[in-house]
Amino acid sequence: MSTAPAALPAWLDPTPWLAVAATARPADVEAALACENPGARELAAMLSPAGEAYLEAMAQRARALTRRHFGDTITLYVPLYLSNFCSNGCAYCAFAADRRIPRRALTPAEIDHELDALASLGFEEVLLLTGERTPQADLDYLAEAVRRAARRFHQVAVEAFPMSTDEYRVLVDAGCTGVTVYQETYEPRLYDRLHRWGPKKDFLARLETPSRALRAGVHSVGLGALLGLHDPIHDALCLYLHARHLLREHWRAGVALSFPRLRPQAGDFTAPCPIDDAWLARLICACRICLPEVPLLLSTRESAAFRDGMAGLGISKMSIASRTTVGGYDRERDDGVGQFEVNDHRDIDTFCASLRARHLQPVFKSWDASYREHPQDLDTLTAHAG
Repeated sequence: MSTAPAALPAWLDPTPWLAVAATARPADVEAALACENPGARELAAMLSPAGEAYLEAMAQRARALTRRHFGDTITLYVPLYLSNFCSNGCAYCAFAADRRIPRRALTPAEIDHELDALASLGFEEVLLLTGERTPQADLDYLAEAVRRAARRFHQVAVEAFPMSTDEYRVLVDAGCTGVTVYQETYEPRLYDRLHRWGPKKDFLARLETPSRALRAGVHSVGLGALLGLHDPIHDALCLYLHARHLLREHWRAGVALSFPRLRPQAGDFTAPCPIDDAWLARLICACRICLPEVPLLLSTRESAAFRDGMAGLGISKMSIASRTTVGGYDRERDDGVGQFEVNDHRDIDTFCASLRARHLQPVFKSWDASYREHPQDLDTLTAHAG
């Protein structure tokens, strides 16, 4: 049944800042770079056409802020796809219900096998992924996977179907520390067209997912827009406004931003608004300037050369050695059909050597599992740090 597209809530309205981006001049960009407390206006100026000539100046400031708040470190994590069953009709996704691909969900024994393989590589943080909620991969299935991962990893995040606050509490009790949910695009009418059917079609329900997760006690949430679906300035401004809203409403929690760019996948969907490397670099630098303490992530969707260039230049966290197939770390069971094509195929040793050559230190652990069992210890630590 078709529904009318949702309207953006007032706190997410980018209209005044889009006007700034449309009319910004070089003097506005220079003022943004000199601003001590930059916000949406400054972000809009830096992302405007006038900002193209200031990428180097933005990069220098972004590098200094990244070093100030994150040191010379890059935190590493690894994704594990548990299931590719899905009931959604997302036009751009290889896992959409109408794609003719092999479907499966890892068994408990297979989950253990994959987790052991990843732990043996030195990872301390894992991101568990599924498609939309299905009988093959529901809350009980995901909670059990989290419990198994929490026995092996200090940080366990999930990127799966949106849930209620009570359901997220189940995951927190199982050992979940983070939830990632991309809005994909913040333009409601386009969102409605791209999500042809399924629970994901509800724009506002998805938009409110990070808040529900944080109310449940999740330590941090990850946000992102799938770059290439819509006007990048619009979605970048909304992503920033979303992050700011969560930081105000849940000031004790963590928020991180990702910058996924649409990659080739099973199906014939092509990006209607593609962006090049220079624009993505400018977006990352501008977000670092406007959100200096927020972790910024870059996945293996991007090329090795681009990731090397952005490491420490805004970006403070990366995935590596990623497989986007279910059970992809066991090549004997890997069916080769991933959610999207990986662009950086380097192994861990090669990637870490590249970081060190740039005087950056790869970090596998930035959180201790004891905080899951004793959250008051984190409260005490935060109070002393403040």
